[in-house]
Amino acid sequence: MKNGLLIDMDGVIYGGDIMIPGADTFIAKLIKEKIPFTFMTNNSQRTPLETVRKLKKLGITVTEEHVYTSAMATAKFLASQSTRGTAYVLGEGGLLSSLHDHGLALVETDPDFVVLGEGRNFTLEMVQRAVDMILAGAKFITTNRDPSPKRTGWNNLGIAATTAMIEEATGHKAFVVGKPGPVMMRSARKFIGLETADTTVIGDTMDTDIQGGVQMGYKTILVLSGVSRKEDLNHYAFRPDMIIPSVKDLELPLPWWSEKGSK
Repeated sequence: MKNGLLIDMDGVIYGGDIMIPGADTFIAKLIKEKIPFTFMTNNSQRTPLETVRKLKKLGITVTEEHVYTSAMATAKFLASQSTRGTAYVLGEGGLLSSLHDHGLALVETDPDFVVLGEGRNFTLEMVQRAVDMILAGAKFITTNRDPSPKRTGWNNLGIAATTAMIEEATGHKAFVVGKPGPVMMRSARKFIGLETADTTVIGDTMDTDIQGGVQMGYKTILVLSGVSRKEDLNHYAFRPDMIIPSVKDLELPLPWWSEKGSK
């Protein structure tokens, strides 16, 4: 029986630039026991290689095959929608390379899609150009809708704010690929070759990883090392299958891995 894990990063493996204690031991155990897993992140800026390098600095050794981003999910989705699609992109590094790798042509005029990702380098003039393109018929896609942390010193508006600005200016709602949306939740599972019944999501946020996992029929584990707190669960109509302080407290194999009837 093949079981595996979709693992969020910020709040589960690290907080900012500091590793959460025990995360390195946990990941090393997954690799040693050959348990399929991928880090599933909404961040579309970093390439998988950049993510691997960040983890390496924290003392966690993985490969690019262990990373799945919203940029990768977005590129895969758009390639499935149009075999020779064109895109005008408000985004950086990881998003640009993923779109190119999936055969999307990056253009400055008359695109099939306007694609929004995280970034610091695009200007209000570029946003206005994107608005005009959407009004002229381009489809509006955003890699995710993560909110701004709403704290001083944050160096960009946040993708949710930029998405809302473009939606207001165009009257068109964005199609959101990233977590908790089903496109990314499904494609991340397929990325490591798992079936629905054999997939478990580990996350620190009820609104993204846990909600997305519940909606897809995956098992879910909430860690309390990040955003959500145990008392927050009363505000939600759904619950995770397991709640633990952090990944260092997770005992393998998971209880449901021994259940019969997995497909």
